[in-house]
Amino acid sequence: MAKALLGHVGGPDPRMVAEMRRLQRRVRDLEAELVRLQEENEALTSSEVMHSVKDREPALT
Repeated sequence: MAKALLGHVGGPDPRMVAEMRRLQRRVRDLEAELVRLQEENEALTSSEVMHSVKDREPALT
């Protein structure tokens, strides 16, 4: 059973190891892109808030 799980007696299949590394690299890239997009979104949101505050007209009293 263990042989079937590992693929052969010699250890993990080199193709699986390469695929795992590729997928780990892809996950890191996607995580970095997520952080970048979150920062960009925060910057846009804060500039929209500042823009809307600046363009407000005074309230009638």
